[in-house]
Amino acid sequence: MKHIAIAGSGLVGSLLALYLAKHHTKIDVFERRADMRLQTVDRGRSINLAMSYRGWRSLKEVGLEDAIRPIAIPMQGRMVHYLDGSTQLQPYSSEGECIYSVSRGDLNQILMSAADKIPNITTHFEQQCSHVNLKTGEITIKNTQTNDTTTQQYDLVFGADGAFSAVRASLQRTDRFNYSQNYIEHAYKELHIPPTEDGGWKMHKNALHIWPRKNFMLIALPNTDGSFTCTLFLAYKGDVSFEKLKTPTDVLQFWQQYFPDTIDLMPDLAHDFFANPTSSLVTVRCNPWVFDNKVALIGDAAHAIVPFYGQGMNAGFEDCHILNTIIDEYTEAGITEWDTVLQQYQHARIPDANAIADLALRNFVEMRDLVADPQFLFRKKVEKYLHEKHPEQYTPLYDMISFSYVRYSEALRIAQKQDEMFGKILAISDVEEKWNEGLLYHFVETLLHQYSEHFVVGSHQ
Repeated sequence: MKHIAIAGSGLVGSLLALYLAKHHTKIDVFERRADMRLQTVDRGRSINLAMSYRGWRSLKEVGLEDAIRPIAIPMQGRMVHYLDGSTQLQPYSSEGECIYSVSRGDLNQILMSAADKIPNITTHFEQQCSHVNLKTGEITIKNTQTNDTTTQQYDLVFGADGAFSAVRASLQRTDRFNYSQNYIEHAYKELHIPPTEDGGWKMHKNALHIWPRKNFMLIALPNTDGSFTCTLFLAYKGDVSFEKLKTPTDVLQFWQQYFPDTIDLMPDLAHDFFANPTSSLVTVRCNPWVFDNKVALIGDAAHAIVPFYGQGMNAGFEDCHILNTIIDEYTEAGITEWDTVLQQYQHARIPDANAIADLALRNFVEMRDLVADPQFLFRKKVEKYLHEKHPEQYTPLYDMISFSYVRYSEALRIAQKQDEMFGKILAISDVEEKWNEGLLYHFVETLLHQYSEHFVVGSHQ
């Protein structure tokens, strides 16, 4: 029996423990924080999760889909709020597919409680993995209350300890370890829209609400108690930035100028703005994820991304699914070929992690700048037509990411070819007028036929 340590009992660490427990391993999970189930979780850093296909697949595989469904609110599309107060619902899928708003804290607690029920999983709270001896598999554990340290040896150590992983920090001291972290110029601040007096929602419940204002935006996701978790994404510095919002008056004036339709919805705006932290947004990339087949990274420890595609948690859960699939493939008579498993795991996931990092940054531009842009909306109209008439030949990028299991790297490659095709369509003068008059259908379908070989998953021509 392998004795495995997992640093971090967050979403990915807890899910990983549930997967590994099925393979008759003994698992110790070390979490630097206290047990969140015994504490009140403060608002301020949550950024509600958007659960899509990849996340649901993993929850189903560990038997928790039915436990999560009741706390998941379907969001059918983006509800765009324009500056004049008008709104427009932009469906995510022409086939009625939804993503789901889920509380990070509630989901994490359900995963932890499921792990508690499995005899070969032990979770140790207020115990931080501060260092890993990469040669021996020994980890140094610090009690976060007393600062006392102990050393324990394991057959395998997984770093699931987030974007600023201590396990990864040990790997960064090794030769030929590639690592980068890049902060975008924007930060985020969590805010709150409370429920109505009777516990209802003050806005359309089944949508992800966006107030796009070019270089910045406000979003809101629904919660089961009738409230909305809001997040302001705004530059740290500049003419329109967090540094300019120093007083309650500054905040109110800013809101009156850019988000006037939300002022009556947010009675605690000034309090929340100054009580909640202003937090940075980072992309982390590294390679390799595995050292000497004794230490491996997973989730944000391997590939932290910005939240604009709602795929951070989904990608981390897919890491666990892919790892589990490879373990099944290389296990015979109860014996797992771990060396092969770990190498196959990083070979499969690193290209996809890099791709979703790029896609998340790309989607930020789409959300804040393009969702109110007429040319973008016209492209969406044509994409809807192509997908409905030729579903085998054309799938929009968002559908590939959120409503399929197409590899992220494949989705990015196909999207780049789709951009190339639409570049030719949008270059036509008066293109929308001609489309509406039915003059471009033959041209567009001929173009689709020319590009269709590039849109096949697995083709690299």
